[in-house]
Amino acid sequence: MSGYIHTLPDWPHFRWRQGVVEMMLDATQRYDAPLTEERLFAWHAALFPTGRSGLRRIVVGGWRTDASGPMQVVSGPAGRERVHFEAPAAERLVAEMAAFLDWFNAPPKMDPVAKAAIAQLWFVTIHPFEDGNGRIARAIADAALARSDGSAQRFYSMSAQIRRERRAYYDVLEATQKGDLDVTAWLTWFLDCLDRSLDGAEATSRAILRKARFWQDLACQALNERQRKVLNRLLDGFEGKLTSSKWAALTKVSQDTAFRDITDLVARGILVKSPGGGRSTSYALAPE
Repeated sequence: MSGYIHTLPDWPHFRWRQGVVEMMLDATQRYDAPLTEERLFAWHAALFPTGRSGLRRIVVGGWRTDASGPMQVVSGPAGRERVHFEAPAAERLVAEMAAFLDWFNAPPKMDPVAKAAIAQLWFVTIHPFEDGNGRIARAIADAALARSDGSAQRFYSMSAQIRRERRAYYDVLEATQKGDLDVTAWLTWFLDCLDRSLDGAEATSRAILRKARFWQDLACQALNERQRKVLNRLLDGFEGKLTSSKWAALTKVSQDTAFRDITDLVARGILVKSPGGGRSTSYALAPE
């Protein structure tokens, strides 16, 4: 019998991630396709392939019902819950979603980026599904932004930026939903978040180009695998200072071998010794 053991992936988690990817690809690659009930139901089914949210069975690929009471977003311990938001009653969903879809699919009468912001807010306020409303609302915003760009090729993700800023997102969302019809604060936050997403995409693009140029310049240099591994770590943003001890730990070699690898790169002008010395000696990539 073979001694090889194949470990299967965590299937529910893998399938959930696959569902998110499928939804986002459909939203952004088919940005010019109409947004319909059927399309939203397909996204929802992709997010919950087992028909459950955690241990709880939910309605999948269909609007929520009020069978278990009103749809509320709450936090806090039992008996002292805080209600952040209560969605419209289920009996209103058909009419509410029809109005939303008609508006979304109509030719824009406003700035398309502002329409993306309002679309996300409107959908998540209707809260038409038992779960997954936030993820689908972000997909809708990304689809609308792709429409505004007129291209499926995008180097930024508003959805990913919102996930990184989810605390601020929930704060401004709650304040807007509990207020009057003035959505200025929401629009301001959305546009600022989009700006940060674009800045992040630009920084990522610069880092990728820098890495490509770096390895192109070293194409004729014979480096060992340990050196390539650590140089890639430095290019990707190494946390803290690179010392011979850290090199040895990263590459699983002795201190002597680590020091020889580093000394070789310093001699070639690829690494430079940082100010300081002794046991605290550290190294960094040489300036371009």
